Amino acid sequence: MALRLFRLSQDVVTPIIKRGCAASAFELQHKNPLQRKVEKIPKAHYGGRHTVTMLPGGGIGPELMNYVKEVFRFAGVPVDFEVVDIDPASEGNDDLEYAITSIKRNGVALKGNIETKSEATGIISRNVALRNELDLYVNVLHCKSFNAIPAHHQNVDVVIIRQNTEGEYAMLEHESVRGVVESMKVVTVENAARVARYAFEFARANNRKKVTTIHKANIMKLADGLFLSVAREVAKDYPDIQHNDMIIDNCCMQLVSNPHQFDVMNTTNLYGSITSNVLCGLVGGAGLFSGRNYGDHFAVFEPGTRNTGTAIAGKNIANPIAMLNAAVDMLYHLGHNYHADCISDAIHKTIDVDGVHTPDLGGQNTSTEVVQNVLQHLAEKRTYWQPAW
Repeated sequence: MALRLFRLSQDVVTPIIKRGCAASAFELQHKNPLQRKVEKIPKAHYGGRHTVTMLPGGGIGPELMNYVKEVFRFAGVPVDFEVVDIDPASEGNDDLEYAITSIKRNGVALKGNIETKSEATGIISRNVALRNELDLYVNVLHCKSFNAIPAHHQNVDVVIIRQNTEGEYAMLEHESVRGVVESMKVVTVENAARVARYAFEFARANNRKKVTTIHKANIMKLADGLFLSVAREVAKDYPDIQHNDMIIDNCCMQLVSNPHQFDVMNTTNLYGSITSNVLCGLVGGAGLFSGRNYGDHFAVFEPGTRNTGTAIAGKNIANPIAMLNAAVDMLYHLGHNYHADCISDAIHKTIDVDGVHTPDLGGQNTSTEVVQNVLQHLAEKRTYWQPAW
């Protein structure tokens, strides 16, 4: 049925999924072939400086953002932050609407996980609403082993390309009769094609050899069946890249037993969340990796596993590396490559060479000790910013 639905829609689908063109890593972020309207890198203002929306979120978010500010200030990074706080206990969406307006104005955001404490049905998840409103249709998480961190597996290097705006996160629920709740999972040809093509373009641009589509089409024959059918159709445009598929439950077992078989993973929204957490847990935990959210016009960077970390907030033990890596990815996106390289190198030396690790990585160092070690390496470099005039 899913395949029949896909074929019946081919007159509409063809221009979306039959467009074969190679793209560089830069073009994947800024000139994606699926974009309806291409936007360039957000324009720098005030003599080459960028303004970026900062959403601290809840839990450990505010303290991690302070570390980012400290590193940027020390390195002379030409970025100014417009900080927008969202009250997690608020029953309204005014804060969220202002945050979305700010991101639309600046084009780029750095965010922590935004709590939504209200359980009222009229109060939507702020994280999901933000991604949907900005049409951040794809999330990219690159999970690569650190040599100095003890883990279940070494030399893991997997990229998860996650559909980010629909699927199980459509937030369409209703109680059909008392005691019976129905929750809709939405899969559309257009968004399945956008994320699939992004995965293949990413693989080609980064010299990766295989894309694995993760699904549950044996049970959800229409929804996941459509997602899988579209991925297979898109794969025909990339004969140089191997494509296979795997059922989500088997995928989780394979990730734990042999993660090296995966290269690039193309997933629905929920399966991307599951596999991201499994994979990060295998190679070091939630405090290491960044997540990149891209749409046609906007980009939002955040820790990859989207954990709030409320239980360890204010204890000076939260791992700042994930948020710092998100900030580095943001700098690459904005074109500040030199500062991004310097900070990335300092992070690598702190983790892999100096072995400065917070308790979540089996170490005894505090958050501030990690940041201070990063700053020491930055002090060895010429990282100050000098205007072009």
